[in-house]
Amino acid sequence: MNVENLNNFDPFADEGDPLAGNADVGSQSNYLHIRIQQRNGRKTLTTLQGLQKEYDPKKLLKAFKKVCVLFIRSIEFACNGTVVEDEEMGEVIQLQGDQRAKIANFLVEQGMSRSSIKIHGF
Repeated sequence: MNVENLNNFDPFADEGDPLAGNADVGSQSNYLHIRIQQRNGRKTLTTLQGLQKEYDPKKLLKAFKKVCVLFIRSIEFACNGTVVEDEEMGEVIQLQGDQRAKIANFLVEQGMSRSSIKIHGF
């Protein structure tokens, strides 16, 4: 009599060790993360993390702050922002207010693929 339920099964066997030198396992470094954080009251903070090295965060921040006219359609951010250095995520762009959809639309119109952008938040 052989019972199949009593075999050992390791659900993480194919993942490998995430702390080892292999950075691809369990990594989300190929995604651009747009998050929102609640500050106080109704005030929020939008963060843009995981920006690739080929993009200059200061130039992107400058473009986010301005009124961008693209294809006869204006996208107005009308917000302030800053670039903060993070140990894990590198340079992070912080913008005041809920700017998630505007940032995602701006980046897609500039040629970034929508599948590489992850939008988080409530």
